[in-house]
Amino acid sequence: MTDNELPLAGKVAYVTGAARGQGRSHCVRLARAGADIVAIDACGPVAEHNGYPPAAPEDLAETVSLVEGEGRKIVADRVDVRDAAGQQRVVSDALEQFGRLDIVVANAGVMNWGRLWEISAQQWQEVLDINLTGVWNTIKAVVPPMIEAGNGGSIINISSAAGIKAVPGAGHYCASKFGVVALTNSLAVELGEFGIRVNSVHPYGTDTPMGNDTSMWQTFADHPTYIHSFSPGALPTESLADPGLISDIVVWLASDASSLVTAAQIPADKGYLKI
Repeated sequence: MTDNELPLAGKVAYVTGAARGQGRSHCVRLARAGADIVAIDACGPVAEHNGYPPAAPEDLAETVSLVEGEGRKIVADRVDVRDAAGQQRVVSDALEQFGRLDIVVANAGVMNWGRLWEISAQQWQEVLDINLTGVWNTIKAVVPPMIEAGNGGSIINISSAAGIKAVPGAGHYCASKFGVVALTNSLAVELGEFGIRVNSVHPYGTDTPMGNDTSMWQTFADHPTYIHSFSPGALPTESLADPGLISDIVVWLASDASSLVTAAQIPADKGYLKI
């Protein structure tokens, strides 16, 4: 195959929240583009108030099988992104095996519902710890070896349309995803001298367990005016987006095709943020 067919040949990508949904899709698509994969997922309950079931060990095993089916190597481990030492261990082991780390996709995240003054301290903290501190833990683990290697690289943080346009009923989630934007932009400036690009991606509704959480409908039933904050996009929004469509953007950001792009917020929202 040509370099155009395998734009990430010889690269190694680290993906969090890799057991299913967007994380699995990113792993498979990066592998298809030529990258070897390092994948982590908690594979168990992580937030008590989530309205959808957690990933399981067999989900991560399926991701491994799919990546291997693309002809690439993968190292996978059960690690919660809140476990900073665990992430550092996985990255260290990956460097021993692969010798490099070029691409990071900080994808792990959770979402649940409730008005800000009514959610518990636990509900607030779990979402912030996973969605924001978890990304910081990832950065702490991956940045020093990327700088030391001197190969540049691409860090891709998965935020949300709700990280640009806040919505009612999930203010804690919005706060965490807005935080990812600030972290992304600051890190892009700090890492520019090392040739490491940092960008965030902002999906709208995506066809994943989180995106199919039916508990949100109860929030809208209890507070009907909230639905007006979820405007339609410029493109049809009757259905949730396939995760592979988000992965198209991730692969582009991981490749040299986006070499001029850093500190950018890439919408994957069918125009929702502009309508």
